[in-house]
Amino acid sequence: MTAHSVEYIRYRIPEQQSAEFLAAYTRAAAQLAAAPQCVDYELTRCEEDFEHYVLRITWTSTEDHLEGFRKSDLFPDFLSAIRAYIGHIEEMRHYRPTTVRGTGASVPTLYAWAGGAEALSRLTDAFYDRVLKDDLLAPVFAGLAPEHAEHVALWLGEVFGGPSAYSETQGGHGHMVAKHIGRNITEPQRRRWVNLIQDAADEAGLPTDAEFRSAFLAYVEWGTRLAVYFSGPDATPPAEQPVPKWGWGAALPYQG
Repeated sequence: MTAHSVEYIRYRIPEQQSAEFLAAYTRAAAQLAAAPQCVDYELTRCEEDFEHYVLRITWTSTEDHLEGFRKSDLFPDFLSAIRAYIGHIEEMRHYRPTTVRGTGASVPTLYAWAGGAEALSRLTDAFYDRVLKDDLLAPVFAGLAPEHAEHVALWLGEVFGGPSAYSETQGGHGHMVAKHIGRNITEPQRRRWVNLIQDAADEAGLPTDAEFRSAFLAYVEWGTRLAVYFSGPDATPPAEQPVPKWGWGAALPYQG
């Protein structure tokens, strides 16, 4: 995973100039939105002291910002829009994210929303019961170890924000990838896998709200397409990586 660089620019803008300042950055933002080096951006205003603003820009890297965006055709228009406020900058630095990160309890994990370990165990039991009876997938899973469904439930639990039981007992992402090496999974088999796990999710009673199922299917699509790639003859196994963490994506859970 690429380690992005986060630039923070702290401004102190006299309150009587706030409207013009916001208008200037609205114009400048068009250049950020068009820049391939820019991941995202956000301008925030202090609630306790309205004169203080912080602009956060996530760049693909510090070098991409300094050598890419600043030397691009977009930068002159960006600079022109905000030039009048350069003298109001109190800090302008790049920061590299650390491993200390996470989400609070206000947004439930996919693991909790799904129903936890019990729900995911029901899912994998129902899924592999279907797989072993399926003419297209049964050959892929011939000789399946009795504990396989349990291990996949642990994997999904950790991916969806639950306990790190898979990592602690089996390994990281590389361990899961290794199980697919040389299996030559076909696209029809992958698609059948996707269809069957959705059917199993219905049978296991997983939530059917649009937001959960969208996130669930997004992971299934991502994971199965990686499985096809790593099962192929030309695949290069990745370096050891942690188990990926999957979130809600574009739509947070609806709690009306």
